[in-house]
Amino acid sequence: MVLRGLFLLALTVFAFPAAACGPDSDCMIGERHYRIALPQGYDASVPVPAIVFAHGYRGSARGVMRNRSLRGLASDLGAALIAVKSGDQDWVIPNAPRHLDTDGAAEFAYFDAVLSDAATRFALDRDRIVATGFSAGGMMVWNLACARPDMFAGFVPIAGTYWLKPPETCAAPAASIVHIHGDQDKTVPLLGRPIGPTKQGEVPAALNMYEAFGEFGNAEAAHYDGLSCKEQRNDDGELLAFCLFKGGHSFRTEHLRHGWEQLQKAGQL
Repeated sequence: MVLRGLFLLALTVFAFPAAACGPDSDCMIGERHYRIALPQGYDASVPVPAIVFAHGYRGSARGVMRNRSLRGLASDLGAALIAVKSGDQDWVIPNAPRHLDTDGAAEFAYFDAVLSDAATRFALDRDRIVATGFSAGGMMVWNLACARPDMFAGFVPIAGTYWLKPPETCAAPAASIVHIHGDQDKTVPLLGRPIGPTKQGEVPAALNMYEAFGEFGNAEAAHYDGLSCKEQRNDDGELLAFCLFKGGHSFRTEHLRHGWEQLQKAGQL
């Protein structure tokens, strides 16, 4: 009986080594990691979409996974939730207070590695992966949209934009972006604010840059439950949307659901 038990244990360990991580344990990539929660009813024979969530300042993948509402939303959408972890207390991206000279390459390489590793361990549909994040995580998402537009089906930055100013140009092709922000946000104001040797950028400047880069057409007003939006399309069918809600610096899962649904309507998911 002892030998049989050891055999079964060995079978378990060696048959499923790739998936030995999840919402409560780290998926290691070198010295870095991420966590993942799979949707209810997950069947490894059927690839599922995914939401990649970038935490705010001093956040963690563990902290993201503690958000039951966020995990419930992802599962309700039939998507995996992938919680990523910054290389420092904050994301190491251009013009960030402690990383003024970085080009963000280390973080971009990390996201490359996360998606590659997660797709190896789990059944993910690489054509239906959305990048989102809150506050500093929203800043990371804007940088991803510019540097890795073809890696994700779309981007939903929430309450975060570029540090200091948007880049002069981005990698092609233009992607679909749904930016969501509180109209009274004082932590990451729409028009930015100084932070140490740098400043938070202006949301309109980021949107204007991307509108010109992606050759998006005239904006049309749209109103949803609690959101007032301006939406633009380009000739490739990509969506650029800017949605405001009444309130300050807060994350609400229903806003992320809106971003997901708008990307669906745009044909990106």
